Amino acid sequence: MKDVAYFILCNFLVFSNITIAADTIGINQSISDGETLVSLDEKFELGFFSPGSSKNRYVGIWYKNIPDTVVWVANRNNPLIDLSGVVKIDENGSGIVLINGTGSVFWLASSLRSAGNPVVQLLKSGNLVLRDESSDNIDSYLWQSFDYPCDTLLPSMKVGISRTANRNWNLSSWNNTSDPSPGVFTYSLDQQGLVQFVLRRGSEIMYRTGQWDGAQFGGVSEMKNNSIFHPIVLYNTEEVYYTFENNENTTISRFVVTQSGLLQHFKWDVKQNEWINIVTMQKDTCDQYARCGAYGTCKIDHDQVCSCLKGFIPRSSPDWSAGCVRNVPVNCVQGEEFYKLRGLKLPDSSYFFVNKSRVSAERCKMICLTNCSCTAYATTAISGCVLWAGDVTDIREFSEGGQDLYIRLAASEFGKQKDARIIILSVVLTAILISGLGYLFWKWRTKQRGNRNGVVLCNTSNDTSREFAGSNMIGANPELPIFNFEKLVIATDNFSVDNKLGRGGFGSVYKGKFPDGQEIAVKRLSKRSEQGSEEFMNEVVVISKLQHRNLVRLVGCCIEGEEKMLVYEYLPNKGLDSFLFDPKKQSLLDWRKRFQIIEGIGRGTLYLHRDSRLKVIHRDLKASNILLDEELNPKISDFGMARIFGGNEVQADTRRVVGTYGYMSPEYAMKGRFSEKSDVFSFGVLLLEIVSGKRNSSFSNDDESPSLLGYAWELWNEDNSLALIDPGLSKPPFQEEILRCIHVGLLCVQDFVEDRPSMSIVLSMLTSEMVHLPPPKQPAFTERHISSDLELREKIRKSGSINVSITEIHGR
Repeated sequence: MKDVAYFILCNFLVFSNITIAADTIGINQSISDGETLVSLDEKFELGFFSPGSSKNRYVGIWYKNIPDTVVWVANRNNPLIDLSGVVKIDENGSGIVLINGTGSVFWLASSLRSAGNPVVQLLKSGNLVLRDESSDNIDSYLWQSFDYPCDTLLPSMKVGISRTANRNWNLSSWNNTSDPSPGVFTYSLDQQGLVQFVLRRGSEIMYRTGQWDGAQFGGVSEMKNNSIFHPIVLYNTEEVYYTFENNENTTISRFVVTQSGLLQHFKWDVKQNEWINIVTMQKDTCDQYARCGAYGTCKIDHDQVCSCLKGFIPRSSPDWSAGCVRNVPVNCVQGEEFYKLRGLKLPDSSYFFVNKSRVSAERCKMICLTNCSCTAYATTAISGCVLWAGDVTDIREFSEGGQDLYIRLAASEFGKQKDARIIILSVVLTAILISGLGYLFWKWRTKQRGNRNGVVLCNTSNDTSREFAGSNMIGANPELPIFNFEKLVIATDNFSVDNKLGRGGFGSVYKGKFPDGQEIAVKRLSKRSEQGSEEFMNEVVVISKLQHRNLVRLVGCCIEGEEKMLVYEYLPNKGLDSFLFDPKKQSLLDWRKRFQIIEGIGRGTLYLHRDSRLKVIHRDLKASNILLDEELNPKISDFGMARIFGGNEVQADTRRVVGTYGYMSPEYAMKGRFSEKSDVFSFGVLLLEIVSGKRNSSFSNDDESPSLLGYAWELWNEDNSLALIDPGLSKPPFQEEILRCIHVGLLCVQDFVEDRPSMSIVLSMLTSEMVHLPPPKQPAFTERHISSDLELREKIRKSGSINVSITEIHGR
């Protein structure tokens, strides 16, 4: 009973504190547990708190009007165990002290100087300072909290070093949500000479930003031209540090080292009343330190992300951690040259030399060439001439941006290159000649045939085509073929039942074959569909602008009278559901193949969210919309529900909820609100279905768990997640990987949007064992959601469709 009373009292004191002064206390004043200081602009507040489920008491600073966001902790290593804590200025006027009821010191912030009239003040920046009230220099602090950061970097705070003060400014994660003591992750300046920062787990490097080039770090392209904040790096003989400023005075943002080891920048969204992640430094598996080993380079949009630099071969394929070795050793003999590699995150190495004397690129080359141990060089705006000795590692290749690196190769490598250039040039010229003649022939044939072959382009004079082109939708992609109805009738044998592949929400899908042998899948819109035209046009616009190996390819469309059809590439293995939930076919999906499918869906979804020309929310990710090619590679299909977001748009609301029950996130199903995190939720459901071989919808109201999510959560809490795994899978060789997938799946289906990881983080979690996974919180549609969940099912049953107005569904 005492424990309950104590817990209630603690929470009362945390959320019902008494402000004792505007922002300052003097020598004869103090702050007791339950009292707070508030900055002059009422943005920050200092007081006592108990984090998470802990009963311990800490002194910290948090946002006054934003809940549950502590930015600094004083006594993070030495908590009080009762409510007797008092913060005051020490008797000498040279420090701030935290004592308990018996006078024991739990924390002391001291200065070598003392003040005649000392005061402690909480500034509008969130900086807690000890200063002399009588001093004319109000910025001359005896002590400041900004010199002792915890896990959070605020505007004007620093990460780096001060050589004059012999001080390091490092960030360190919390141990867990209930324990703010330093965790295993630290973010600090790499003090070997380059202006770059590293994240360590203990002593092991997990991530490296790459070198600062004057505008951004080599491995963090999101910082350049950022509309939210302006990154700043100061580099001189006295200090080297990183800080940032918000572009708008009203913006609230912070940089955090999370307990799971992620480096993230958040912005407070006033309208949505939540923190929005705007930058995550570790975007994908290529950001894992030394992912491809020495002389290996990582490129995320390749089927095989790791490859060797020119002149190198894998040391031990497929173990890329062993890196690459030279084809021909270098011996510092005449004829050795440097090969230029473009668009890279410059490498790391145990040995390098920085020549800061601003020498020319040619001089930098000569310095490296005359040093037999020099293996590579680069010229940078900040560091000048950088020379690497020994093996180089942690190289990443970018499709845009990056810096140039010159790697030393033996003379014989350049002889091969010259021969190859002659051969390539001859082949290219021949190919150009043949292509040009072929193009002229094709143009002539097109004019001769007219419309006899049944295909025209979208700039046709056809009335129906003009109607849609006038909407500035299909017309925006004038090279998308429009097939006439007769050609598709012939290809599908008059849409015969034998050619029918299945039926979707807005029509049927048929297999077809053109006279040239090309196999197609034709999605024919139902004439009775009231919603079909909008979804049809949406699918044409969205998918015609997207190209990715994990998205189904649109071949063309047909718009003729009342007929509207989409023509796709034909995928012989139909949907993932036809394998996953068929007892006879399940055995074809061993764990390696299932994980490949999971990863492919993830990469396709990430492309939609972040990497394509458009920012697309799919809104209907489910097993039947994942098609499989002849090698069972996944391709996301059915973009009728997809929504294109603007550059700065992070979520949207709708009054018409469309999708498939069981895959829809709770905020979308109940409120009509959707975002990237809605697709993350659907992906999490898919992931758990792939692992278990069970449909989420296969659970009935009579079952102990109302859904697959509830069942997975129940097993997780019983520490029995192995029971979720499909019995047909061979567990021992892949047990840890499968359990990790279950863990990630549960993180994706968490109830609250802000708790779910982004798709880029999900992929990092799946593909890198080094990424620490936080414990999942309760999924949506489990025990505490049963009433609203059953209500939603009943609404759907009565309406006959999930395409119901949001005004018809109300969460309780």
